[in-house]
Amino acid sequence: MALRRQILLFAVSGVLGFVVDAGIVQFLVRELGANPYGARVVSFLAAATTTWGFNRTYTFAGHGGGSRRRQLVRYLVAMAFGFALNYGAYVACVLLWPLVRQWPAIGVAAGSVAGALVNFLSSKYWIFRPLRPAPAGDADDDAKSR
Repeated sequence: MALRRQILLFAVSGVLGFVVDAGIVQFLVRELGANPYGARVVSFLAAATTTWGFNRTYTFAGHGGGSRRRQLVRYLVAMAFGFALNYGAYVACVLLWPLVRQWPAIGVAAGSVAGALVNFLSSKYWIFRPLRPAPAGDADDDAKSR
């Protein structure tokens, strides 16, 4: 049941990230005349930061360790792999279909599907993996070293 909940919340996070990603890239390209490739990097960083906050708070609450800053950096590194798939699909769409050059949010949708599985697995098993309690002997050793 916990896995289903995580998948559902990760999907909600993905929708939220998509709205941020697509909204920013669409605005930058259509309203400001930005390059669709560079605009996508900006929109990805905003979306990844948004989904990290959601996933940290809801999807994987109480999991993972380290400082927020360290966790965010790890999250962005992990998401970079999913983004490589995501961005590759986005670029292919922009290059192949003139409609996507006008409406880059379509390419963002295609890319999001491509990177979703990689992003979920890296989040669950690397960034937000459950903390394991230290073995009893390790806790004593830590106390002695203080």
